[in-house]
Amino acid sequence: MACSATSSAAALISSKPRAFSSNSKPFSQSLSLPNPFTGLPAPLLSRPASFFLSRASPSRKSFVVKATSELPLVGNPAPDFEAEAVFDQEFIKVKLSEYIGKKYVILFFYPLDFTFVCPTEITAFSDRYEEFEKLNTEILGVSIDSVFSHLAWVQTDRKSGGLGDLKYPLISDVTKTIAKAYGVLIPDQGIALRGLFIIDKEGIIQHSTINNLAIGRSVDETMRTLQALQYVQENPDEVCPAGWKPGEKSMKPDPKLSKDYFAAI
Repeated sequence: MACSATSSAAALISSKPRAFSSNSKPFSQSLSLPNPFTGLPAPLLSRPASFFLSRASPSRKSFVVKATSELPLVGNPAPDFEAEAVFDQEFIKVKLSEYIGKKYVILFFYPLDFTFVCPTEITAFSDRYEEFEKLNTEILGVSIDSVFSHLAWVQTDRKSGGLGDLKYPLISDVTKTIAKAYGVLIPDQGIALRGLFIIDKEGIIQHSTINNLAIGRSVDETMRTLQALQYVQENPDEVCPAGWKPGEKSMKPDPKLSKDYFAAI
């Protein structure tokens, strides 16, 4: 098994993700999730989703994709929640909506405390926290473990497989409602896949990735994607090509103006 569990204490939180409303009739699509250990597909519940592609102002010549469904897809408001967390070796409350209008948020899920790949990701984000802070971004980690498990892991030295002090909160999702709301819960195992969501200051999910249990994520790529998002939000008449990094040439989303970019590469 890619991750091994420790016993969790009784549920301490009541997380209440907000539902979305849609004025359009969604289509249904059945998805299957590969079993992370055998590679065999396991059926999931049907997930309704609908998408609209609309042209913005003619002068802007840009396209906006709006996802309208009850899933937290890119383009939708992030499901709100309030939950207990561990930060600075204390128990605190974290409410996602309190960041709206103030900060970007990197929200990432991991399977379990006291495992193997998980601490490498969690500590890597903590070691780079100041870089995200300069981009007005908060980091929040989430697993289905209790705050007591989180606290014990934080109090364990890194050389012994622990985390040591972290620079951001670890949220307890013992009820599994947050993982379920974000579509990363593995129902038959009761743990979350490695989902990561970038939420902008308006509370909209602008990016998401989901890795299987055995595959760790890249802090560098998360940082690059965040920087690209902030750039296009500050420069709405431009788009970022593949692998774009700050200081590199961007592109105009126009058949004629885009030729300036292609001519320069």
